[in-house]
Amino acid sequence: MRSGIAQSFLESVTTSITPVHLNEDAADLKTPESGPCACCCRCGRSDSGRSFAGRGLRRARSYTAPRTGISELTGVDWYPPKQAVVEVPKVFPPGESPFEQLPVEVLDEIIAQLALDSPPSGYAPRNVDLINCLLTSRTVHVATINTLYSNITIPHSSIFFKFLTHVSEYPGLGTIVKRLDLSHFTSIGLGRSRQVNLEVQNMTSRTLLKCLELTPAIQEVLLQENLDDDIDENVLCKLFFGLSKLRAVDFCASSSKPFAESFTSAITTLIDSPMNLGIRRLSLHECFTLPSSVFEILLPRLPQLTHLDVSHTRITDNALASIPESACLSHLNLGRCTQISGTGVVDFLTNHPAAKNLVFLNLSCDIARYRLLWEVDVERLLPALPTTLRSLNLNGAKIRHWHVSLVLPLTKHLEELSLAYADLSVRDINSFFRPGPVTSSPSSSPTSSPVREYAPTEDPSAPWIEPTLHYLDLSSIPAITQSSLFSSWCVLLSPESMPLEVIELGDKAISSLRECRNTNKRLGWVVKELGRRGWYVRDTNATGGNQSGRRSWKMGAMWWGMRKCPVAWGEVGGLYGHYMFKK
Repeated sequence: MRSGIAQSFLESVTTSITPVHLNEDAADLKTPESGPCACCCRCGRSDSGRSFAGRGLRRARSYTAPRTGISELTGVDWYPPKQAVVEVPKVFPPGESPFEQLPVEVLDEIIAQLALDSPPSGYAPRNVDLINCLLTSRTVHVATINTLYSNITIPHSSIFFKFLTHVSEYPGLGTIVKRLDLSHFTSIGLGRSRQVNLEVQNMTSRTLLKCLELTPAIQEVLLQENLDDDIDENVLCKLFFGLSKLRAVDFCASSSKPFAESFTSAITTLIDSPMNLGIRRLSLHECFTLPSSVFEILLPRLPQLTHLDVSHTRITDNALASIPESACLSHLNLGRCTQISGTGVVDFLTNHPAAKNLVFLNLSCDIARYRLLWEVDVERLLPALPTTLRSLNLNGAKIRHWHVSLVLPLTKHLEELSLAYADLSVRDINSFFRPGPVTSSPSSSPTSSPVREYAPTEDPSAPWIEPTLHYLDLSSIPAITQSSLFSSWCVLLSPESMPLEVIELGDKAISSLRECRNTNKRLGWVVKELGRRGWYVRDTNATGGNQSGRRSWKMGAMWWGMRKCPVAWGEVGGLYGHYMFKK
């Protein structure tokens, strides 16, 4: 006989054969019920069963009994396995599949997930998945059309011409358009110069006006300086007075003489009119050729205003104060405005009802030309700022070391803080992140700020509140250099400064840090540059963190330190990205 337990599982044995016939040599297999069983079953009376278990050959009861054929001993009968039932997929008639039967709102949300929110690059086709959905079925085609035509992005004049032709042929498509994004538009493409593009006549003031007439339900229009020659008076009148659902408009860097003349002519029609506009988000960023009278006429007629970007314009104190009290500003950009005064700005921010819930505030200035906020203005402004504020830019303000006591409470709710050109020491900046005693640095000079025993406003018995700063602009501060950042008394680069992850520095400091590759790697920081700006960024891969720069108040932007106020939700790119993060 062949020995081995595995061999017995391969023999075909019927249940009518008694166990004694399985092995003629085992004449003494049958034993009294009270004695041990010599078989290899799991009846509980077998010594061999325990020995097999010791050798690691135990089998589950459901596996052993049917195959040995000893149902008399185990009480388990064997049943043939059931055959698998193959289900034939049900074929639905057109338009009756479960997916197509979903509510229209749910189907629109599903299809919208396929839309690309990334900026266009070159001439590569975008939203290929949506184009394929158009060929699926009639129901999916309708849902896809709603998503495809909801947000229109035009990077080139040829694409604009195709869109205009299609909407002219099917006017119903124009009623679907909610956003017309021309922020990526460029007059240079396909090897043609700007003069040649003007001769092609794809994008002109006439075609732009026709496009606005064919999209009566449009809510957001994003324009920029490459189109300022095509934004004439008729286009502006259509935007301000002919689109009742328009809520956001951006004229970023439009500064040509024809644009300024057309804008002034269109707005002056409101002088004797009690008409109010429904625009809530307005950006005139870098529109420095517009006269001051335009702002004094336009701003009082915006009772629902929430976002206002007038950086580098001729806005005045009177125009700023004329904003209706019914407005509720969350984003305000007054950077590099030379026609306003520090007193006027502080009066507006401390007394005007529209400025009580600010989230983004930019009061930067170019100190080579003028200074907006002096010491007295800073002392009046900082205690009055709301706790809703998340981004504050005070670049160029006259901030001295005794103002740290006013800045410190802001660090408990701000995520972005810009203090370029401030007269602060390393000890002053350390107090934003370090509670308790502050030791003086070895390189203290007689002209540096006096040593404080505790942080300026900190009560030694009060609990320390962790800062919320993710971004800190320390450009052109004499005390902040490569050597001071690497010193042991500076906490900016240590884990103690968390959640700080971005420090913006001037050209000289960035150039020095760029050469210290080994030290940067050891400390877990890297140098990043874009355009005219440079940052020292905490390496999240080295520290094990996974911080995300996305915030609702950034409206789609991911980077820290934006200098242009967004008026529409979406990924930042094109000319808007240049003015927001490069300049």
